[in-house]
This record gives sequence, C-alpha cells and structure tokens, in this order.
Amino acid sequence: MEKKRILITGAAGFLGSHLSDRFIKEGFHVIGMDNLITGDLKNIEHLFKLEQFEFYHHDVSKFIHVPGKLDYILHFASPASPIDYLKIPIQTLKVGSHGTHNCLGLAKAKSARILVASTSEVYGDPMVHPQKEEYWGNVNPVGPRGVYDEAKRFMESITMAYHTFHGVETRIIRIFNTYGPRMRLNDGRALPAFIGQALRGEDLTVFGDGSQTRSFCYVDDLVEGIYRLLLSDYAYPVNVGNPSEISLKDFAEEIIKLTGTKQKIVYKPLPVDDPKQRQPDITKAREILGWEPRVSRSEGLKITYEYFKSLPPEELVKQPKEFKSLK
Repeated sequence: MEKKRILITGAAGFLGSHLSDRFIKEGFHVIGMDNLITGDLKNIEHLFKLEQFEFYHHDVSKFIHVPGKLDYILHFASPASPIDYLKIPIQTLKVGSHGTHNCLGLAKAKSARILVASTSEVYGDPMVHPQKEEYWGNVNPVGPRGVYDEAKRFMESITMAYHTFHGVETRIIRIFNTYGPRMRLNDGRALPAFIGQALRGEDLTVFGDGSQTRSFCYVDDLVEGIYRLLLSDYAYPVNVGNPSEISLKDFAEEIIKLTGTKQKIVYKPLPVDDPKQRQPDITKAREILGWEPRVSRSEGLKITYEYFKSLPPEELVKQPKEFKSLK
C-alpha cells in the first residue's frame, strides 16, 4: 500500500523532529522542511538514512513547492522562545503570516489536510483561569511579545478563513508549555534555563516574585495529542497541554532537588507582558480526542535532565544563537 505523505515544517526544531519520528513510526513518508534559523539538523540526522524521509532546506515564508501528492501538512515552523522572537521579530511575524498563507495555499492545491501549531500565547496575560478555547485573550499587540502572540492569532484567523471560504480541511492546536529531549538549552524558557544554570553551577534566576504559574507537558504526550487532532474531524482550536500547574518559584526548587545542586534562587525584575498564569482547560481534548497527558512531571523531568547532562560540555556554555539579518 502506498504510504501517506506528510509535510512537516520546522522539522529540525524541538517539536518538529519529534513529530517526524512519530509519523515515520506510523508508516508515513515524511517530508521535512526547515530554514534552520532556530532548528538544528542534529535533531533529525538519524532520519536521513531512511527512504521514507526527505528534507528541504527552505524558508516557508517564501513560495513552497513540493512535487507529488501530499496528504497532510503540519505547520510547525516558527521561532518559539522569547530569545528567538525578540531577536528576529520580523521573521517571527512573517512565518506566522506569509508562512501560514503559503502552507494553506499548498494544502488547497494538494487537497491536503493541514494542522497549524498555535499556542497558549494567543491568550496573552489571561484574565480567565484556567484558559478555555472560547476565551479571546488579553494581548498587547505593540508590546515586545506581540510579534509572537499576534502572529499566532493571525495564523488561527487565516486558517479558519481557508476552512470556511475554500473548504480546506484544517486543524488548530493551541500548545501549552512543552519540554523534553532536543530542547535548546539556552533558548530562554524556564525549564532549560533552570537546568542549564544548575549544570553550570549557577544560581537559578526567577523573574518577579516567582508566583507566576506554568503548566508543563512532556513532549511524547503532546505529540500524541497532535496525532489525534490531525486525524480527528474537529476544525476549531483545541488546547493540548498538561493542566498540572506550578509556580516558577516552586518549579525552580524542583529543579534544584532533581539536580542535587546547592545553588539558591535569585530574583530579577519581571519582563514586560510576562503571563502571570498558564493552565490549559483540556476538556475539549478529553472529549473530542480521548486525550490527556500520561507522563508525570517528575518522570519527564528525569528524562529531560539526563538528556541535558549527556550534552557535550561546550553546549552548556554556548550562548543563544546570533541570528543573521532578515528583512
């Protein structure tokens, strides 16, 4: 039987590489695409020897051509951490707008079903807790995080427009904080930042008073949710994340306990527009997809810590990637 063909944009990134693994395991022919601005080929180098995997070094903000039939598209190309989108704000906006438009156009041309990766950031600094899909959000469009938040909000809007106007089969996932192997150690997010500081023998930096909350989902659970949503019949946004909420102060203390380090927590001013609360309401995911997270935070953190410990020493001190100038 002929294999189903799926295009995964952002394939060399943290989530994209895990998705590539999963869909190859499920018997798909995977076409990975990435411009490598934040992705890394080492995340997918184990796939290059496989006949059912091919890779295009391409920026999805430019016209996309993929020869042959295409059954599915997963659009996961985007900077995804504060360090990334504060350094490359224009590219962040372009991949959410031009990139999404190009992927939707390709889906229409190929009669392919497309799933786009939105995020809990569409809720901004939420005034509703936990966050349900019906909540419209509290976003500052001209703040430093606006380039990412509004790119994802536009992504959802144009995706629904292609669904209602062109009849394209679309799926929208709203991803909450996710972690696991292949995260970049110095990408500015709390979990790799804390573990990196612990491994370097530095004090752990908590912003504000540490009372702001996050909900961390292990990557294998997230990938399962994405897989189920893609194959479902539901076209509207679905939250996928772990509803187990924890304050960043308590989370830093968990990391100190996990790593067995003697460092203390140091406090710095809270960044502008930093969300105070993050907790998904996953009622829709449970009812529509039969999905909920299975991996406990303690179990997932152990696996992730072992991954970071296995990195070569130079990775621990490597600074965030300097990005080339982009128009």
